[in-house]
Amino acid sequence: MPVENRVTYCRICEPMCGLIATVENERLISLRPDPDHPLSQGRACPKGIAFTDVQNDPDRVLTPLRRRADGQFEEVSWDTALDDIAGRLTAIIARHGGSAVGQYIGNPTAFGYAAGLWGGLLMARLGTKHLYSAGSQDINSRFVASKLLYGAISQLPFPDLPRTDFLLMLGANPLVSRGSAVRAPRIKDDLSAIVRRGGRVVVIDPRRTETARVYEHVAVRPDSDAWLLVSMLNVIFAEGLEDAAAIARQSTGAAALRALCAPFPPEATAQRTGLTPDLVRTLARDFATAPTATAYGRTGACLGHHGTLVSFLLDALTLVTGNLDRPGGTLMSHAVIPLEDMGERSGNLSYGKSRSRIGNLPDVNGTFPAAVMAEEITTPGAGQLRALFVQAGNPVLTVPNSDALEAAIQKLELLVSLDFYVTETNKYAHYVLPATTMLERDDLPTTFAACCPSVFVQTTEAVLEPYGQARAEWEVYADIARRMGLSLFATGPLQRLNPVLALLERKGLMNVTPRNLMSLLLRTGPYGDRFGLRRGGLNLSKLREHPHGMVLAEHAPTGVLEKVVRHPGGKVCLDPPEIVAEIGRLGTRVNDDPDFPLLAIGIREVRSQNSWMHNSPTLMKGDRKHRTRINPDDAVAAGIVDGGRVRITSRQGQIETDVVVTDEVGSGTIAVPHGWGHRGGWQLANSMPGANVNELTSSRPEDLETLAGMSVLNGVAVRIEAVTG
Repeated sequence: MPVENRVTYCRICEPMCGLIATVENERLISLRPDPDHPLSQGRACPKGIAFTDVQNDPDRVLTPLRRRADGQFEEVSWDTALDDIAGRLTAIIARHGGSAVGQYIGNPTAFGYAAGLWGGLLMARLGTKHLYSAGSQDINSRFVASKLLYGAISQLPFPDLPRTDFLLMLGANPLVSRGSAVRAPRIKDDLSAIVRRGGRVVVIDPRRTETARVYEHVAVRPDSDAWLLVSMLNVIFAEGLEDAAAIARQSTGAAALRALCAPFPPEATAQRTGLTPDLVRTLARDFATAPTATAYGRTGACLGHHGTLVSFLLDALTLVTGNLDRPGGTLMSHAVIPLEDMGERSGNLSYGKSRSRIGNLPDVNGTFPAAVMAEEITTPGAGQLRALFVQAGNPVLTVPNSDALEAAIQKLELLVSLDFYVTETNKYAHYVLPATTMLERDDLPTTFAACCPSVFVQTTEAVLEPYGQARAEWEVYADIARRMGLSLFATGPLQRLNPVLALLERKGLMNVTPRNLMSLLLRTGPYGDRFGLRRGGLNLSKLREHPHGMVLAEHAPTGVLEKVVRHPGGKVCLDPPEIVAEIGRLGTRVNDDPDFPLLAIGIREVRSQNSWMHNSPTLMKGDRKHRTRINPDDAVAAGIVDGGRVRITSRQGQIETDVVVTDEVGSGTIAVPHGWGHRGGWQLANSMPGANVNELTSSRPEDLETLAGMSVLNGVAVRIEAVTG
């Protein structure tokens, strides 16, 4: 067959940059940026280009694997694997009920529509309560803040980068992440354009990150964002800098928020933040008086002891200064395909609707904190977790107190993994089932596609036939359900559509697949053709005529707040009781412990994607190592030298890593990359030295963030010592 160039887009992270796949004989030759993609315009990050290594990896799992009694894997047929899995599930449910079954989904699931939908349908049909995701190590606190503010857990406000005059960023490093929870493939250009037109980009971070080096850097102490934001609000209210008209028009509870912030002037929080009162006052005044301004935070802001409160206060800051839902401010997410809206209307995107068996923690989007999985497996009683599906996730490297989880999963009666690799987690699985890559499946962007300063939509077909025996995850779930004699549409997340879909499928009028469901949502959504009733509307055929994607509007809509807020009256709530209580806790928390005098934070690396791209030769070339950043003062005090080794100890555990001595972190702060410490079935990754930072973090329910059950991965109290010899 001739060499072909096939248009697609990346599904590793939020920018979803356009890609061109060069294919010969159904084998991927290379990936390059798509110059005709309207948003990315010929840009893509190293990870997207290096996905060729993942696609063609000799370590990739391409046949179903079954673990033998000696711990080694053997290849089996799909029929053998699925028959046994269905039989074991049936037996476990017969003995213990559906509440004994669970699922953990990793980050890649968020960037495709099919696997998450059908996996959720199967879990709902089985009646499981044990649903976990990488969100409790990433973004769940942002979801909960949205639920409290807007009554809509799926609403993810984002910065209007092309039009803002003042961008305030907390715990975000977009020159490395390329933008998280915002779709801005050329975010480097967006940031520089703000400054070129006379605006400002201010980066609040304990570390002088790659982004902070280029723009204005305010170096705060780790895990102090909540104190900084309440002090900024204190100044704005005390000096009459708030936008009273916007507050009255858009919100309720502003008087209570003013009172809550009153005890926190910058003088009262200076010791906590490490910032002078004058600096905080100037920052608050400049933000409030800028022609337009937006406040944006990501994982650094989400993963501290008060992650939900920080996300809440970021939006409160934009609202009280008149910058919410306006050009140049913070915009409301706006979906072309209303999948999340369907979830909101059906009540399936919940918060606090149920509580975890261990820790009594609230659900977020129907999932519980992954940190409690180990105890859910090992604690006897009704609802004990006995069977677990792991989809595109590696929780042994990404969940707190990793040693406990690694020991616990070996006690499961059934562990099934759908993945590309044998990982640190699924090396203990009874079955590892080969999943398709992003290039081997069709797709339509949802979720984070709605967080885009322009309104854009794109579809892609599979650009490769599946390698080996790889199968799409949704097909695997559907096949297991058939073998168990279950209809996926008898109950579950698609409550309102289920009776119709089930009837159509029974009558032979519709083969219900994820693609057909998404086509239905597209055609009935805000830009759809309404099955021919709206001239010029969208359907899949029209999208296929535009393989590089379609810009439907240059700017995301504004003035929509009343339509998207689900609180009675359509107004933002600034004083929910959960936030009132959380601000009350700020004055009581003390984190000074002489045995653990330093605070550890995480690092996002441009050539890492959590734990799953360290087997790529392209990304691992050069001097790639797992290195902890330590300030020169702390290094001297501990007798540590640049390039040496350090032992890091927390209340939870201990690791050893290589060291970079640098003033990019302040005295009292160390920064440790996550996703390392490989011991799985990937040869290159295993050969790279590194440690699993989550051996330092706690999974105790009382140590998790209160409102969302988030793992606390920033501001971890530690001590350091030199490793000699």
